[in-house]
Amino acid sequence: MNFSPGKGMVAKSANRPKNSKYTIKRLMDYLFKFKWLLVLAFILTIASNLFALVGPKLSGNAIDLMVAKDNVNFSKINYYLVLMFIFFILSSLFQYILNLIMINISQSVVKKMRKDVFDKISSLPISYFDFNQTGDIISKMSYDIDTINTSLSSDVIMMLSSIITVLVSFVMMIFIQPLLVLIFFVTIPISILMTKKMSTRNRKLFRERSAKLGELNGFVEEKLTGLKTIKAYNQEQKVIDDFEEINTKAANASYTAEYYSSSVGPLVNFMNNLSLSLISVFGAILYYKKKMTLGAISSFILYSRKFSGPINETANIITEIQSAMAAAERVFILLDSTNEDINDHVEYDSIDNVIGNVEANNISFGYIPEKLVLKDVSFKADAGKMIAIVGPTGAGKTTLVNLLMRFYDLNDGVISLDNVDISKYARNNIRKNFAMVLQETWLFTGSIYENILYGSENKTKDDVIRVCKAAKIHNYIESLPEGYDTILTEEGINISKGQKQLLTIARAMMLDAKMLILDEATSNVDTKTEIEIQEAMLKLMQNKTCFVIAHRLSTIMNADLILVVKNGNVIEQGTHSELLEKAGFYNELYNSQYL
Repeated sequence: MNFSPGKGMVAKSANRPKNSKYTIKRLMDYLFKFKWLLVLAFILTIASNLFALVGPKLSGNAIDLMVAKDNVNFSKINYYLVLMFIFFILSSLFQYILNLIMINISQSVVKKMRKDVFDKISSLPISYFDFNQTGDIISKMSYDIDTINTSLSSDVIMMLSSIITVLVSFVMMIFIQPLLVLIFFVTIPISILMTKKMSTRNRKLFRERSAKLGELNGFVEEKLTGLKTIKAYNQEQKVIDDFEEINTKAANASYTAEYYSSSVGPLVNFMNNLSLSLISVFGAILYYKKKMTLGAISSFILYSRKFSGPINETANIITEIQSAMAAAERVFILLDSTNEDINDHVEYDSIDNVIGNVEANNISFGYIPEKLVLKDVSFKADAGKMIAIVGPTGAGKTTLVNLLMRFYDLNDGVISLDNVDISKYARNNIRKNFAMVLQETWLFTGSIYENILYGSENKTKDDVIRVCKAAKIHNYIESLPEGYDTILTEEGINISKGQKQLLTIARAMMLDAKMLILDEATSNVDTKTEIEIQEAMLKLMQNKTCFVIAHRLSTIMNADLILVVKNGNVIEQGTHSELLEKAGFYNELYNSQYL
């Protein structure tokens, strides 16, 4: 399975046609989970709007009674006024209940959508994050889904109310005076054509706005993460300038989208006002010819406002709907990305009685197929042995251990575990047999005790203390006021990097794994502590296969096998003494550090 930009998951997501019908269908799939609430919302919308639309007719009847030449029937007028009051109260009450229901539906939808996005992120392959900014992914989960929420909670109801209002008002206007309705056969098509033409252009602009905001979030997330480095290198002004450029592009994209969308409302409103003027003129003529009463004209004008008003409102909310559609499209592109295990050909449900023999036969791999990072690499790691991987920066050391964990799949060749191709096992079954400590440590907000137990089951406090002593971190923990119950802040920033590294090493020791990977795991501790940790690790990892990436060759001198990687090839392999005797590249590395 390949996830390069040229094909596979990333390309499939990025090049998927921008299909509005598909996006609407996906949104409907979420909404239909609340179909009974939607039915109730639909009924309340109809009831609320019908009660509100009775008012103009009753108002017209009351006006006709007021202008009657004979005695004015005030009791009948009061009757109409009371009915109007009751209907408007009921309409407002139903509208209030409707708003509560739609808020409930929209919040439930975005809650489910956020969960789906987070679950999807957890199931995506590592390669997805190689080609997508973290900030942009966060933007999809926060800003884009919030945009969808706003649209669902208000725009949907406004659209539905508009449809009902337009239909009922149209029928009532035909009932009052069909001739005046002909005016709308001229003004409405013009409004629709203008709105449709502008909407097509505006949809592209809002899609561009969402993309630019995602880039902005990605930039901010990246710079905040490296703020200390930025300050250390006095690059604050450079970052400010770069932010200004990206922020300007995002602002310009937003301005352009809002600028063109804001022209829709005034144009449609102009057509509505033109309709009202024509209705007033021709209504006066019909009144003069005694084909309409004054009350009928008043009712017709009120209905015409209710008829044209929703059209104007629809034009105004097109901006929000298009923004929501663009946001939903970005979210669904992420949700439609290929899961990590989708192309697995699993032949074994689980891995039982793992011994720990690992062998690589002629493996090749490139993050981009045309640019191989590892080329025709072969080695054999016997169970319970320590295998060290050394070489210059960029040689492919970390890539090699990533392949062992099946973070990526091979282009060619086979990696086997106990003589079985690891591609025949599910990835999670492979990974649970590895404990891994990376150069970039990760701790979550919680107690030290919880961090060390992360991923381990059925472990006791004594087990935690034992591994912490072995990792040379127990005394430090005990010196803290709360001991093992001390709460670490986000990413463990209230302790030093060296202490963080020791905690992650202790966490790896807790796992019941047959194999251990240490990727520059002791880079943040002093040499003396590093040697002590290696001694403790060797003792704890007896009968377990251990892969160690290290720049300090003194830490891997006792390794059972040393793989020397250069330019994507294993150019030498053997023990420390054997490699020194060869007087090759390893010998040069060793002498460069100690001579």
